[in-house]
Amino acid sequence: MSNTGLFNEFPEVSAKQWKQKIQMDLKGDDYNETLVWESLEGINVKPFYHQEDIADIPSFSLPKDHDWSVGQSMYVGDAKKANTKAQEILEKGVESIVFTIPNEKIDFETLFSGINLETVLLYFNFEFLALEPVEKLVSLLKGKKAKAHLNIDIIGHLAKDGNWYHKLEKDHKLLTELVSLGTSDISITGVDLSLYQNAGANMVQQLAYGLAHANEYLNQFVPSSGVGKSLPITFKVAVGSNYFFEMAKVKALRWLWNSLASEYDIQGKCNILAIPSKRNKTLYDYNVNMLRTTSESMSAVLGGADTVCNLAYDAIYHKDNEFGERIARNQLLLLKEESYLARASQISEGTYYIESLTNQLAEKALVLFKQIEKAGGFLDSLKKGMVQRKIKESADKEQQLFDKGKIISLGTNKYQNPQDRMKDELELYPFVKTMARKTIIEPIIEKRLAEASEQKRLNDE
Repeated sequence: MSNTGLFNEFPEVSAKQWKQKIQMDLKGDDYNETLVWESLEGINVKPFYHQEDIADIPSFSLPKDHDWSVGQSMYVGDAKKANTKAQEILEKGVESIVFTIPNEKIDFETLFSGINLETVLLYFNFEFLALEPVEKLVSLLKGKKAKAHLNIDIIGHLAKDGNWYHKLEKDHKLLTELVSLGTSDISITGVDLSLYQNAGANMVQQLAYGLAHANEYLNQFVPSSGVGKSLPITFKVAVGSNYFFEMAKVKALRWLWNSLASEYDIQGKCNILAIPSKRNKTLYDYNVNMLRTTSESMSAVLGGADTVCNLAYDAIYHKDNEFGERIARNQLLLLKEESYLARASQISEGTYYIESLTNQLAEKALVLFKQIEKAGGFLDSLKKGMVQRKIKESADKEQQLFDKGKIISLGTNKYQNPQDRMKDELELYPFVKTMARKTIIEPIIEKRLAEASEQKRLNDE
């Protein structure tokens, strides 16, 4: 925090003096047992933080003009219908669109018709891997001076699906050809950290796995003839409910990426697309999901995300619908326009607590990252099942705390409304789907904390 001189007439109070005063007020209770708690990441959180906590640690700052955009995701089953919807949401305040492209037949000319692509930031989620349609897309975007993030992530697909799109050699060959299409305004490669969070990884694991995941791409492209000298990567991050920790996580991710990029001597810009986590969302008392996504979106903004794409309160059990999307969009618009969070990434800068958390998360993640690299790298760890096993251990630990009520979910494991009925509301299956099939690695499975208790309540209706 900057020294304004307003309190120069008051004597300075050391951290030791504050702790002594607190200990006195506890009247015999132990300070550490009563007020210090340990996070799932193994970080001891104190009841207060002091300038002394950040006196000898490095810090990372965003550019002063850093801003964030309001995003909305949409599925492109029909290009003409998607175009109509895209124009409608842009008129309602959306600044970035995340297009999910299901197949190679998409007509991008129709999809972008009537949209000023110079003013809209584009993100893509391709459910396939092919060269020709992406070449057409990049050519079209270049002609319209658009800025876009294609988020092509073959390792993320392997981790989630258990198989490559095609085969290892073909996927890597296609990705190499696709990366060569990138420009300063069109980023090709993405890293999906949201999978790890939604599967139950703690924040240190999310950061370390995301960094090691990205490092696989750096190892592939940077040594080649100039392809990776400017390799921008888009990180997709899921944000949970631990408000200040999530701010620190987003800040630590950018810091870690910049540190890694500098080791390769590349100009690798880091773009962060943040979305609320699904892991803590609930079927019952679903309106509480709006409170959760609001605080999670705030964490993303204050942590320095580039784009925040909200999750509809009913996303886990309803198909896309106008009301749910409108509420989700307006939550972000209220944060940006009514709550004056348009340029809010600097607000958390210099705060003792968040700076301390950011440094601790970054340091712990760096240690784990180095262990992964020493063991053979992220892909090798995935193939051996080490990443999957560690995420399961973390998820089981979190699940036990939830089941015991130590992680509280209002309306679900605390203050349930016995009158709630949801059986007739389910348009989507809200639980983990199991399907026996052959995979080359064990896939990482996303699972919500409330699933078991919700299934029991549904059966009891």
